[in-house]
Amino acid sequence: MIQQRVTKYIEKEHLFSPDAKVLIALSGGTDSVALLCILHTAGYHCEAAHCNFHLRGEESDRDEQFVRQLCKRTGIHLHTIDFNTTQYAQEKQISIEMAARELRYAWFEKTRKECQADVIAVAHHQDDSVETILLNLIRGTGITGLLGIRPRNGAIVRPLLCINREDIIHYLESIGQDYVTDSTNLEDEYTRNKIRLNLLPLMQEINPSVKKNLIDTSNYLNDVATIYNKCIEETKKNIVTTEGIRISELVKEPAPEAILFEILHPLGFNSAQIKDIAFSLHSQPGKQFCSKKWRVIKDREFLLIEAIESENKVLPPFQIIKEEKEYTPDFLIPRDKGIACFDADKLNGDIHYRKWQTGDTFIPFGMKGKKKISDYLTDRKFSISQKERQWVLCCGEHIAWLIGERTDNRFRIDETTKRIVIYKIV
Repeated sequence: MIQQRVTKYIEKEHLFSPDAKVLIALSGGTDSVALLCILHTAGYHCEAAHCNFHLRGEESDRDEQFVRQLCKRTGIHLHTIDFNTTQYAQEKQISIEMAARELRYAWFEKTRKECQADVIAVAHHQDDSVETILLNLIRGTGITGLLGIRPRNGAIVRPLLCINREDIIHYLESIGQDYVTDSTNLEDEYTRNKIRLNLLPLMQEINPSVKKNLIDTSNYLNDVATIYNKCIEETKKNIVTTEGIRISELVKEPAPEAILFEILHPLGFNSAQIKDIAFSLHSQPGKQFCSKKWRVIKDREFLLIEAIESENKVLPPFQIIKEEKEYTPDFLIPRDKGIACFDADKLNGDIHYRKWQTGDTFIPFGMKGKKKISDYLTDRKFSISQKERQWVLCCGEHIAWLIGERTDNRFRIDETTKRIVIYKIV
């Protein structure tokens, strides 16, 4: 009965064809063992892949031995690998859970290509999907997070999402198939386990049908999400430009905060930050909001979205070539802002580049008095990020060129000039 439900689900969701080659992620636990038995009995061409993460001592080796014996008995080719998961987690500065996830999925895909399998089948089932919905609700999520686990993600497929944990246990008992138990699944350490062992039983006391109701709701929301995502994509085309999010268009939308969520949440911004960004739309420019790798700047007309540069990035994002020659009266100073011409004898200090700093001043070409660079850039209507990217060419302690903008009048070419230096951005 369960085998028929799974094969019908595979067909309904177009997970893979009857003649496909399937690589099964096989841990040795109830779910993956049931997945292997169901697909193998149904006649699918299967191979298995097992990771030993060496996180549970003898238990990890016990699991590998069990998997080897199961595959030998069923005649299924097995791929295995050993990982130093703890070392990888320390090197990447991530959790053990995340390290194990990154290692296994990268290896699954590598193995899939090597053995020419069509898909990687993993054993997530309905209960996993329910736990994911609740986990996302606890952490804060958009509509996509309420859809639970999806049947397909690229080459990864989940044929058991049509059955629950109880169905799986009954199936294995009915065919007399044993399995191993991961002792950490019975512990209360991780958030997902807390949901499984504590929260869900309490919810079932309130409503015994809570799991079914959550799955039904997620299926309904899947259709809602299709319509919602179509509207979001159409809205993005109207408000997102190469410069950033156009504020005047965003505020015309019926739900600006929801649109911001869909744009910014994938970049690591949380719900509270996005609420603050939405609140800032009608405020003065200048506010900044940062996730780990991105920042949003409230400018005059746009919300600017930028990757956060590493502090080690000190080199200018351009190259400058230098040319020196004799000055003749017929020389014409180019009107190109990417070219700066100076009197070589006046440019007699140490030449170096840097980003401008608060308090910097220069005498703009054609003027007599000093002007703060901050005021100059504001007059030019530079955005905050443009200001931060502005470099200067210095001669000793003086700024000779606001690069790409304007030279300093003290280094200008005049009737006494004999030699000239030309700097050009390339």
